[in-house]
Amino acid sequence: MKIGINGGGIGGLAAAISLGLAGHEVEVYEQASDYKRVGADINLTPNAVAALKSLGVFDDLQETAARPTHRISRTWDTGEETSRLEMANAAEEKYGAPQLTIHRADLLQALRRQLPEGVVKLGFRVDAIDLGGDKPSVRFANGETRTVDALVGADGIHSPTRTAMFGPEHPQFTGLVSYRAVVDRSKLNVPNLDAFTKWWGPTPDLQIVTFPLNRGRETFIFATTAQDDWRHESWTMEGDVEELRRAYAGFHPEARALLDACDSVTKSALYIREPLPQWSVGRTTLLGDACHPMVPFMAQGACMAIEDAVVLGRALRSVGEAGFAGAFKRYERARKERTAKVQIGSRGNEWLKQGGNADWVYGYSASDVPLEAA
Repeated sequence: MKIGINGGGIGGLAAAISLGLAGHEVEVYEQASDYKRVGADINLTPNAVAALKSLGVFDDLQETAARPTHRISRTWDTGEETSRLEMANAAEEKYGAPQLTIHRADLLQALRRQLPEGVVKLGFRVDAIDLGGDKPSVRFANGETRTVDALVGADGIHSPTRTAMFGPEHPQFTGLVSYRAVVDRSKLNVPNLDAFTKWWGPTPDLQIVTFPLNRGRETFIFATTAQDDWRHESWTMEGDVEELRRAYAGFHPEARALLDACDSVTKSALYIREPLPQWSVGRTTLLGDACHPMVPFMAQGACMAIEDAVVLGRALRSVGEAGFAGAFKRYERARKERTAKVQIGSRGNEWLKQGGNADWVYGYSASDVPLEAA
C-alpha cells in the first residue's frame, strides 16, 4: 500500500523506515527545501536507541554520537549529587542499548541514509488536507497533490494533519522559556562533562542540563527561566546570553561556568498540551509531537516519536487496503497510555531528581510491546 507521511523530522523518517520494512511504499513530505544543521541536541535514552537498532541505524549513529557515562542530578547551590545512575556499558548490559547523545542533524542524516532515493520529497509544504474521500489527499504549496492509501501526520507540534482531523489546538503557555547552546569542550574546566547532568534550581523554573555531543568534543547546554512576556515557540530564535547568566547568578560556580562559556544561545517559549483522547480517524493517524507534544524535562520527545514509528510499522505489517483503520487503532492502543504518562511526567519535572527506578522508561521495547489482535 502507498502511505504518505507529512513531516520529515525524526519521527517521520523513522516511520518511513519502519513502514518500508513492513512492506509498504512510502513517501515523506517535508516542507523544508533542504536539511540544514539547525537545532542542537537529541538525547537518545536506551529505549530509543533499542528502537533505532531495530531500524538498522545504530552503527551509523555511533560515528558521531557520544555515550554519556552517567545520569547525574546536582543541587543548584551546594553542587551536592542527589542521584547518580550509571549509563554507557552498564545501560547496554541492562537494557540492550546504551544512551547516545547526538546532534539532531546527524540523527536525521543517519535516518535518511536508510531510505531509498526519492522517498523524501523536499519543498512539500502542506497547503490543504482532504480526509472526506475514500482515501486521504494532500495538496501542497508547490501545486502538487498526493492521494494515498493511508496518511501519517508526523508534522510536529503545530501539526496541520492534526488540525485537519480534530480542529485547532489551544496550548497553554508554561510561563517558562528555554535556552540552548553548544560549546567546545576545550572552553570548559568543570567535572562530569562526559555525563548527562541536571542542575536542579531552588524553584522549578530554574534548571540547567548538560551532556556531551560529537563524541565528547562539544557540550550541549539547556536552561530555563520564568518569563511570562515572551511567547515565541521556535527552534532557532536568538536569545540574550547575558539575560540567561543573570538568572543563574546565585548558582554553584561550576554551573555558572557552563553559562559563561556560551557565546550565544537560542530561546524558545515552552507550552504544554493535554494528551489527545484519539490519534486516528479512518485511514489517517498521528505520530510523535503531532499527538503527544511534551515539555523537554524528561528528554523523551524524540524518543517517544521513535518508539511510535517502530510500533506503527509492526501494526501495519502485511496490512492491506481494508485493514488500515484497525491497524491504526492497534498502534494507538499500544502507545497512548505510555506517551500520556511520559507527557504528564515531563510536565511534573521530578524525573530522577532524588534517584529512583528508570526501568519503566529505559527498559521499554518498542519491538516487543504486545499488539492487540486484529
